[in-house]
Amino acid sequence: MNEYIKLLKSESILRRLSTIQLISYFGAWFSNVAIYTLLLQMRVSAEVVAFVAMLHFLSGVVQAPISGSIIDRMEPKKLMLILVSFEIIATISLVFIDNMSDLWLLYVLIFVKMAAASFYFTTEMSLLPKFLSGEKLQRANELHSIIWSFSYTLGMALSGFFVYFFGIKTAFILDAFIFMVGFALLYNTKIKIEMFRSSENLIKMMGDTFKYLKKSPYAIHLMLVHAFVGLTAFDALVVLMVDKYYASVIATSLALGLLHASRALGLVIGPILLSRWVNNKRVAYIFIFQALAVWLWAFLMKDFYMSLLASVVVGLFTTTLWSYTYTILQKNIEQKYYGRIVAYNDMLFLGSASTTSFMIGFLATRDHSLEFITVLIGVGFLVGGIYFSWVMKTQKIKDIY
Repeated sequence: MNEYIKLLKSESILRRLSTIQLISYFGAWFSNVAIYTLLLQMRVSAEVVAFVAMLHFLSGVVQAPISGSIIDRMEPKKLMLILVSFEIIATISLVFIDNMSDLWLLYVLIFVKMAAASFYFTTEMSLLPKFLSGEKLQRANELHSIIWSFSYTLGMALSGFFVYFFGIKTAFILDAFIFMVGFALLYNTKIKIEMFRSSENLIKMMGDTFKYLKKSPYAIHLMLVHAFVGLTAFDALVVLMVDKYYASVIATSLALGLLHASRALGLVIGPILLSRWVNNKRVAYIFIFQALAVWLWAFLMKDFYMSLLASVVVGLFTTTLWSYTYTILQKNIEQKYYGRIVAYNDMLFLGSASTTSFMIGFLATRDHSLEFITVLIGVGFLVGGIYFSWVMKTQKIKDIY
């Protein structure tokens, strides 16, 4: 932890961006428990729950082909302010959702909100390697991943308690206020970096990117490796677990909050324990450990309190897996293509996450047990570990340091 503190003290831009990131990402996920609680109150089907979970990731997939080119052409602070504005508008508009007839509006608002959040994330991730490198970049990615994971799960965890005590619509209003605070901090932040502006239009930039990927197949493999981390999109699974196994034990919003809080604990502790140990040769083991943790969760799923413990274990390996595979990609691409490659990388990652969410709902509605679905996700991580080992043996991949 001291390494992250030293990095933040020495890098003023990173320190400011990390603070804004904590607020903005927290806001991006804070209203999720309110949304899922609302869906369960409406008694929607598992397919609707899975579709809503999928929408959270699908929006990033749709926009990726153009977002990278925009990032490489536009001043980052201005772009990030625009994106936060969209998040504010979409979030406050959620208060108008009351019943099943409003589902279409819910779908639109989630799509817009998470598209902006994904775009913001991609913009920031393409910004980091422009003023950091080597070990500092890896630590910044780990810190970024900790904050993202912490905000992702703890935002939903605290939201669970907030919804229980203050209600769904109040949670939406508070979430919009959180984004406003992030907007104010970002507005007063100075970001000075060298821009590699291209005179090409967006279509030509996209074509140039495909040419670069064609002559650099290792970049495609590294993006596919990172996409396996998208299997950790457990939102729909957690909601269905609560509805099936825990509704008689504890209030829905509290159960959702506690499960996400447990996973948040693992997500934060993981990189602190593993960051010094992990390297290119050991990443495959992290994939295997993640698979074993997911299988443990499947085995303990029916018991709420044991499931909380398993959630911590599941989170232990996720942050390290995410940050290390991201750093390898950043290290192995040219700076000119940062925005575009990061955007396509996020497209594959979010595509994996949205597919995972869809398949959870699809299999659940066809009478496959939640335990079986969880075991299948664990198998996916085993495949990811084997694929990563193959990439390291067949491609010329630069070390992070």
